[in-house]
Amino acid sequence: MSAEFWKHASIPFVAGLVGWGTNWVAIRLTFLPLKFVGLRPYLGWQGIIPSKAAKMARIFVEKTMFRLGTLQELFQSMEPETITAHVSELLDGRLESYTDEVMFYGSPGVWKMTPRAIKESVYARVRERMPQLLDGLVREITEKIEELVDFKEMLVDTLEADRNLLNRLFLESGAAEFRFIVRSGLYFGFLFGLVQLTVWSLWKSWWVLPFFGLLVGAVTNWVAISIIFRPLHPRRVGPWTLQGLFLKRQQEVSAIWSRLVTSEIVTLQRIVYTMIYGSRAEQAHAMIRRHIQPIVDEITQSMAPLADIAVGRESLDGIRRNVGDKAVEVSTEPFDHWPFNRERGQLAEKMLGQRMAELPPSEFQDLLRPCFQEDEIKLIVLGGVLGLLAGIAQLFLVFGGGE
Repeated sequence: MSAEFWKHASIPFVAGLVGWGTNWVAIRLTFLPLKFVGLRPYLGWQGIIPSKAAKMARIFVEKTMFRLGTLQELFQSMEPETITAHVSELLDGRLESYTDEVMFYGSPGVWKMTPRAIKESVYARVRERMPQLLDGLVREITEKIEELVDFKEMLVDTLEADRNLLNRLFLESGAAEFRFIVRSGLYFGFLFGLVQLTVWSLWKSWWVLPFFGLLVGAVTNWVAISIIFRPLHPRRVGPWTLQGLFLKRQQEVSAIWSRLVTSEIVTLQRIVYTMIYGSRAEQAHAMIRRHIQPIVDEITQSMAPLADIAVGRESLDGIRRNVGDKAVEVSTEPFDHWPFNRERGQLAEKMLGQRMAELPPSEFQDLLRPCFQEDEIKLIVLGGVLGLLAGIAQLFLVFGGGE
C-alpha cells in the first residue's frame, strides 16, 4: 500500500487521539493547578474549580447541603446523649487536675491552706455534678446549634481554605464520569475523523484538517458533558433506557459523597471548634459559663470560710473566673478523638446518604453540574483550540502543508 494511503488512513486515528487528548487536558485544567501558575493576570492558569473556590463552595452549600438537612438535624443524628457520655467519661479522669489548676491559679493562698479532706470533697462534688451539668449543656446546644454555629460560613471557610478538598468533592463523586469524558474523546474523535477523512479525500484544502481538529476538540467535550447529564429522566428508546450517566449512578454517588462530607467537612469536631472559636463564639462561651455556674457557686461557698482566714472573699472571684475560662478552654478536647468523631460521622453519613439518594434528578445533578456549568464554555473552547493546533500540526507534519 502506498504512503499516501497510510497518510489518509491516519486521519481518523489522529482525530481519536486529538479527542482523547483534548478531553484529558480539559479535565486536568478544570482542577489543576491549585494555585495560579504564571504571570497574572492573563499569562498563566489556575484550575477552574480552585480559582473560584469561594463561589463553588457557596454553590455546594446552597444547592446541595441545605437541601439535605439542617445543622440541627445533623447534630441530632450524631446522638447528643452519646456525645454527653463521651465527654463525661473523658473529663472524669482529668477532673482533679483541672480542679487543682483553676483553684490554684484563681486563689493560690486559699487552695494551699485547704486541707486534703476538703479538697477530696471538692473533687467528689465536681465529679458528682458534672454529668448533670454536661447533659443540660449538650441539650441546650442541640436546641440552639443553628444560633451558635454559622453553618454556611463553616462550610465555605473550610472548602475555600482547602482547595484540594473542594476538588475531591467533585473528583470522587464523579470519578466514573470524568473517566468517561476522557475515553469518549477517543470514540467520538474517531467518528468525526471518518467524516474528516471523507471531506479531505474529496477536497484537499489547507483549512480542512485544522477546521476538523477544532471541531473534534470542541464537540467531543460538549457531547461528553451532555451525555453525563442528559436526559434528565429515564427515557425509553426501543429496547434501551437512556438517562444521563451521572444520574444513573445516584445511589452509588450518594454513598461516596456522604462519606466524604461527614468524614472531612461536616465533622463533630469541626462543628464544636466552629462553635468555640467561630464568629458566634461569645454566645457559646456564655452558655458554657452559665451551665457551669452551679458548681462554681457550690465550690466558692464551701471555700468561703478559708478565704476569710486567708486573703478575703474577694479572692474567690479569681476562682469563679478561672472555672469559666477553663471550661471554655477544655471544651474542644473531647472532640480531638478521631475514632469517636468517625463513629458520629457515620450516623450523619447514613442520614445524608439516604436523603441524597431520594433527591429528584433535577436537584441531584446539582452535585456535579456546577463543576462544568461554571465555565463549561471554557472547556469547550479549550478543547477546540487544542484540536485546532493538532490539526495544523497534522497538516504540516503528515501532509506537508496540503495544497
